[in-house]
Amino acid sequence: MTGKQLKNSILQMAVQGKLVPQDPNDEPASVLLERIRKEKEQLVKEGKIKKEKNPSYIFRGADNLPYEKVGKNEPVCIADEVPFDIPETWEWARLKDLAIKEIKRGKSPKYADDSNVYVFAQKCNVKLGRIDISLAKFLDMKTFDKYPVEEYMTDGDIIINSTGNGTLGRIGIFHDSDRINDFVIVPDSHVTIIRAGNQMIEDYLFFALKYHQPYLEKLGEGSTNQTELRPSTVAELFIPVPPIGEQERIVAKLLEVLPMADVYGIKEKALQDYNKDFPIQLKKSILQEAVQGKLVPQDPDDEPAYVLLERIRAEKEQLIKAGKIKRDKHESVIFRRDNSHYEKRGSKEENIDEIIPFELPDSWEWIRLSAILTSTDAGKSPQCENRPRNNGEWGVIKTTAIQDGYFLAEENKVLPLNFNIQESMVVHHGDLLITRAGPRNRTGVICVVDGEPEYLILSDKTVRLSYLRDLVNPYYVMTALSSPAMQYLVIDAMTGMAASQVNISQEKMKTFLLPLPPLNEQQRIVDEVGKIFDRIDKLNF
Repeated sequence: MTGKQLKNSILQMAVQGKLVPQDPNDEPASVLLERIRKEKEQLVKEGKIKKEKNPSYIFRGADNLPYEKVGKNEPVCIADEVPFDIPETWEWARLKDLAIKEIKRGKSPKYADDSNVYVFAQKCNVKLGRIDISLAKFLDMKTFDKYPVEEYMTDGDIIINSTGNGTLGRIGIFHDSDRINDFVIVPDSHVTIIRAGNQMIEDYLFFALKYHQPYLEKLGEGSTNQTELRPSTVAELFIPVPPIGEQERIVAKLLEVLPMADVYGIKEKALQDYNKDFPIQLKKSILQEAVQGKLVPQDPDDEPAYVLLERIRAEKEQLIKAGKIKRDKHESVIFRRDNSHYEKRGSKEENIDEIIPFELPDSWEWIRLSAILTSTDAGKSPQCENRPRNNGEWGVIKTTAIQDGYFLAEENKVLPLNFNIQESMVVHHGDLLITRAGPRNRTGVICVVDGEPEYLILSDKTVRLSYLRDLVNPYYVMTALSSPAMQYLVIDAMTGMAASQVNISQEKMKTFLLPLPPLNEQQRIVDEVGKIFDRIDKLNF
């Protein structure tokens, strides 16, 4: 149960007479309602309110069921209309029968930069259930005479937001303590005011209406852009009325337990956030164990990583001689000597212990990413048509095609027919792709392309990390670069001030540090990570 559901349940118990015990010594609600009718009759005589044309009142019949008499009509049983049963000492009433002021909206105001009168608007009735008059605007005093005194907001007025989407039906209660500088406050035309008589506890009526709030939100009329809650609809609401003594006990109990429900809601939300985040953090821990050589055991029969690197370098040298790839003038070699790490670039050699994140098993090696790459390729981003591709049309992938660990071929834009497609841009099965530009949380994301995508090219915000396919496991490279320790290096390579747009140059990508295990162990790591992630995904949090 969420905190909101708990609060609704507590309010439901309150208005059904289940929150506090009934006291047989309480004056019955029927007597209370009779006093309210007399109070209203007196206000009519004094000319303070208008006499209702077809007054109604609800009473219990001899069968103890609720009946309603409207005007001179015969009473009608409304047992099928009221939402639930109430204790015998309670009575049902229409909201309009409990209010000593006509239930209506305020006026459409004219505003001023400054005055002694505030205009109460929907935004003053804030979502958290309190009133904030500082959000109100000032009324143009030239129009102030149009507001009769009874329209001024008074202590205990209940406010219902009556127009708009998202705020419709929101309920608040105004108190004199909400005023600023004791200024007069008048409502605008987007809120409906409910003013209870002296015979009702206004806080009880407020809580009874709060119970109705989810129902009120569904009673709006009009277009999807502008819905409204008619005051006449609000006026006809059924309100369960307890004896005045029980109203006081209910309010006291609600003021005691609703804050507890708020605390529960906060803790429940924190637990939800934890449960949502826990699988993500667990996966990160698994990835970190994997790249430190702690997830699967080392096999002494595996070819050590340094031998694998020698084979990769020899293969790349052959491709350079054949003119198929270019020599990387900045490529370096990392090696261990006397329990320290050194990097050699050309004739220059330096100790790099301070940038090595952690120690590796003896059969592993630290490398720069460029050591296992044959090239990096980026595409183009011409003016494209943002529509589904037809059969045979070429598309350019969006950065959203590259997700953490998987490729979404459908995330693309349609290339113009006259675009010159080069083979170095075409996306193929097994490609290791990484985003190089975009929002901070979408840059440095890496995946391997599974399946043979049809007619797709890279964009200028994505890079293909080309590798020797028989000597490098791309899924391991993806796993390693997705680990927390390596992601710190990826983030450090980003340039750009705004979180909405950062970049990683291809040259910086080549300098990413990478822990390299033997080739066979790379596959064992990939297999084990896949099995564990599958189990995590099946857990219920």
